[in-house]
Amino acid sequence: VRVAASTDPTQVGVTGMVVDETARTLVVSAGGRDKVIPKVSSSFAFSLQREVLVDGSSIAFSPEERLKRLQRRRM
Repeated sequence: VRVAASTDPTQVGVTGMVVDETARTLVVSAGGRDKVIPKVSSSFAFSLQREVLVDGSSIAFSPEERLKRLQRRRM
């Protein structure tokens, strides 16, 4: 993941692997250190088969809650 935008300019450009997630933060392992990035005030670029840009406020829920919301949308 790469922090594409953030209200904290020191977090913009942080690149690494997501090692943990809470309802409001992503923990990114970057440069041998774990950095806690708040979701609501950030945008993230995930590298999958292609880069996907995600606004942090759209994923600022616990993983379990996101699954419930996805299931409700599909019904």
